[in-house]
Amino acid sequence: MLLVRLLIIAVVVVAAPVSSPRDTFKGPSDTIARQVAGLPSSFKWESTGILVGPPNDSRKLAALKDPSIVYYEGKYHVFVSTVDSGGYNLAYLSFTDFDEAKDAPLYYLDQSAIGTGYRAAPQVFYFEPQKLWYLVFQNGNAGYSTNKNISDPTGWSSIKNFYSSMPSIISEHIGDGYWLDMWVICDAEECHLFSSDDMGQLYRSSTSIADFPNGMSNTVIALSEPNRFDLFEASNVYYISSGTYLLLVECIGSDDARYFRSWTSNAITGPWKSLADSEANPFARSNNVVFSGEVWTESISHGEVVRTNVDQTMTISPCKLRFMYQGLDPAASGDYNSLPWKLGLLTQTNSAC
Repeated sequence: MLLVRLLIIAVVVVAAPVSSPRDTFKGPSDTIARQVAGLPSSFKWESTGILVGPPNDSRKLAALKDPSIVYYEGKYHVFVSTVDSGGYNLAYLSFTDFDEAKDAPLYYLDQSAIGTGYRAAPQVFYFEPQKLWYLVFQNGNAGYSTNKNISDPTGWSSIKNFYSSMPSIISEHIGDGYWLDMWVICDAEECHLFSSDDMGQLYRSSTSIADFPNGMSNTVIALSEPNRFDLFEASNVYYISSGTYLLLVECIGSDDARYFRSWTSNAITGPWKSLADSEANPFARSNNVVFSGEVWTESISHGEVVRTNVDQTMTISPCKLRFMYQGLDPAASGDYNSLPWKLGLLTQTNSAC
């Protein structure tokens, strides 16, 4: 998830927001712009205005954040983090067209067997071998819930965890960071779980397809940066049908605004090669996004590519990407956990196909 500051269990930890600019990013040696798997070497986007914000109801939400989105059986299904005075939880909405998103009712998933308590940064996918939908999220561990029917928000199961405790390699490196933003992707033999620590490390664990969701182990550092803001949180990993994997990670720019860098690889296990991975040439940042109306955010923060292939392979087409994200009024201020994040949609305008 994109949280600048996160809690470990069910208590929101409020810390002073990052206020001083970080060092200017200096990329790795492999920074030559390349055309990979139908992806351009640089990206251009158009953004909608605000699509969805906190409803005016008794929950008195401060923000809707961290969208996970799939298109399935004629509807967009969106899972989000909610933030109120009591902390973080999850909610679900669905709609047939993005123009309808603002009017879609929000179902709070603490009304399901997921229950109350700290849950945040969801990822949804269909695990084909078990014919089950999985909702993965952070809960102080890496939690998950399952459901036979994505359209029934009451059907989510009680929470189980992928790990008995934080893997030792993470505890050895996390320092003052937070363990967050879990992401699952599978190939033909294994499932891999990525997570971040807000300190410049991206981790990856694995288990076999047959054992999933059990047996998640062999945790390694998949990618790291000496400047933690260059590899902060909210990783996404996708498979492109040509045989290439695309990695996105949210970073904090020299202006303190959020943006995404990108890398590619021929395998989930890496190595990862730079694609659009700098402030000057980002995957998505304020400098490569044109707004269809008012410029309502300078941060392009935690989100997902809109998926029409919904299974555990996280397969996407490189053509005309759409990316649902969270943004923030540039005039907003205060502690991170009270900021009024809302949701918008990017559409790629320089697709080669």
